Amino acid sequence: MSERPEIIVPRDLYKEQYSAEFVGRWDELIDWQRRAAAENNFFQDILRAHGAETVLDIACGTGFHAVTLRSDGFDVTAADGAPNMVLRARENAERFGIEDLRIVEAEWTRLRESFPDERFDSIICLGNAFTHLFDETDRVRSLNEMYRLLNDGGIAIIDQRNYDAILDNGFSSKHQSYYLGDTVDVRPEEMTDDLLRMRYEYSDGEVHFLTICPIRQEYVTGLLFKTGFRNVKRYGDFEADYDLYDPDFVIHVATK
Repeated sequence: MSERPEIIVPRDLYKEQYSAEFVGRWDELIDWQRRAAAENNFFQDILRAHGAETVLDIACGTGFHAVTLRSDGFDVTAADGAPNMVLRARENAERFGIEDLRIVEAEWTRLRESFPDERFDSIICLGNAFTHLFDETDRVRSLNEMYRLLNDGGIAIIDQRNYDAILDNGFSSKHQSYYLGDTVDVRPEEMTDDLLRMRYEYSDGEVHFLTICPIRQEYVTGLLFKTGFRNVKRYGDFEADYDLYDPDFVIHVATK
């Protein structure tokens, strides 16, 4: 039996796929107002429960969480590896009147280069961003960077699509928690155990793609423990109790 060929995905592919055109319509996909209602202060409550005041958002995207958390009184630093996302986040911060939000371009596998002398109470990596890393070495390096930038007792929060459900049962979405815009259809264009190419088709016919790695929940939890985190908890669509295949998204909360 021949071995399955190794899938090689360029490390920076996501930067190309987050084109100016796609990023310009990303907020249409999220729908900030409906997203905030769906979250119902989930992340704010988690951060406050852990006494977190300083937050580093390492995959800020167009700035939804960075802007929201800063508006709610957290000391937020926002970063993203995609230049177009950084530009859009700055525009959104200005649009909402947030003048003191630092937003920088930074690689999540080399975070300490951008923040050499800083430590944070919390580091968040949301929007399914962690699954842009296809190489386990990069995933391990990124988690180590996060761990070292956290204060003792600090928390890391990472979310992902529920790939256990997608890989085992096929793609479906309740369309109730994360991507709530009603002018875009999201579904897999290509799917294997190692690669998922998602198609985003807007109601006017514009189409974009994202290529991501469908990593399973228990795998991510295991990586967090191996990095040195403790008390790793998982939430499904913002609920502590959930069945493995039920939620659209899974959130990992890990303590240093």
